[in-house]
Amino acid sequence: MEENSNAIINANSGSVKEMVSIALPMVVSSACDTVMMFTDRLFLSKLGSEYMSAAMGGGLAAFMLMSFFVGLIGYSTAVTAQYFGSGQRKKFAKVTFQATLISIFAYPFLLLALPFVIWLFTISGLSEPQLVHQIPYFRILILGSLIGLLRAVFSGFFSGIGVTRVVMAASLAAMVCNIIFSYVLIFGKFGFPAMGIVGAGIGSIAGTVVSVLISFAVYLRYLKQEKIKFSYVLHYDREIFMRVVKYGFPAGLELFLNMCAFTLLVMLFQVVSLESASAVTIVFNWDNVAFIPLIGLEIGVTSLFGRYIGAGREDIANKSLLSGLKTGTLFSVVIAMFFVVIPGPLIDIFAPAEYDPMFEVVREQAVFMLRTASIYVAVNSIIMVYGGALRGAGDTYMAMIITVAIMWMLVALTYIVLYVLDMSIISGWITLITVFFFMPLVLYARYRSGAWKKFTTV
Repeated sequence: MEENSNAIINANSGSVKEMVSIALPMVVSSACDTVMMFTDRLFLSKLGSEYMSAAMGGGLAAFMLMSFFVGLIGYSTAVTAQYFGSGQRKKFAKVTFQATLISIFAYPFLLLALPFVIWLFTISGLSEPQLVHQIPYFRILILGSLIGLLRAVFSGFFSGIGVTRVVMAASLAAMVCNIIFSYVLIFGKFGFPAMGIVGAGIGSIAGTVVSVLISFAVYLRYLKQEKIKFSYVLHYDREIFMRVVKYGFPAGLELFLNMCAFTLLVMLFQVVSLESASAVTIVFNWDNVAFIPLIGLEIGVTSLFGRYIGAGREDIANKSLLSGLKTGTLFSVVIAMFFVVIPGPLIDIFAPAEYDPMFEVVREQAVFMLRTASIYVAVNSIIMVYGGALRGAGDTYMAMIITVAIMWMLVALTYIVLYVLDMSIISGWITLITVFFFMPLVLYARYRSGAWKKFTTV
């Protein structure tokens, strides 16, 4: 192990430069996902606010349903990184197929859950104009969910070995494809029928297919360069499979429970009125612009922390965490400047094509919410870095407990503020921002305790 460790250690190990080299392509990749969602909702907002809100509600519900398996599969990044860092070449090459098996196993469960979630939509209290568009959009996304899971599989492999530029290139191609398909199918261009929100769903799936095809082609080329036979990796490996499941299970459960909580939070605001539904949709559209790239930073921290822990270099693993904090802080400051200084123009981008007096109320609520969201972004960057370090080390159960407990506390308190105390959505939003401060404090305390060190052997 020491020989391999020295082979991967150099002057840049754990530095901001190395963190950026790993995280930046993942930030760009995540940003591409943001652009796809943002563009779809922007296109749909021109048809009416209910279309935009339906796309957010249906998209969140689809990801919520997939989130357990996405989180489970996503832990293949840390497993791959630890095997790669410890020099166990034959093992890290097999991780991808084990994650693929999980994806195939997951798909039937997603299809079976589809009618149940649609039923939940119908009893949720959402307005009929939003509901009639949300159901078909959600259905299309779930039917194509296997493609999304396979995309997570290949992302985990390339992130784990630190070749994140492949993920970036595949995501850029997916983004371009999605924007073109969505524009053509939503508005009915170039002889195609105008399909509205159904066209947005088809465009999303088409972009994901492109990403998977590119990633798979590069994966095959990588195996050939490393002289690893494709037939060699196409085998069930109980040790690796169970390692992904054992440590990925809490990561998947955490993501699922957190997405359930987040989806409920959004619905709590949306059900208040059509105006609040539009306001919170616009704010969370911009929040995605800030938050989803932070997922790329978390992947970078997870990959580097796991790699250097696998190599037996805790000092450099800790250095990579500090580099993640510096990178996240810089990003948060830039985003905060936009949210605080020019919230009005950012909100106006989503104004309907034809004047709607309701939008004046929406704009007033959304401006305040977007300005205070700058605090939320700064706190989130700290959460992602410390959470990524704990997951990279294998301390996934405690990371799950901390984040899930606080997210559901947010749901409970927001419900009390909005529906028991009957206060405004602004009061509910302030409650959300205030409680969110506790999560990075608890994650930091866990990291400082050093309890994660008992999970680091590979």
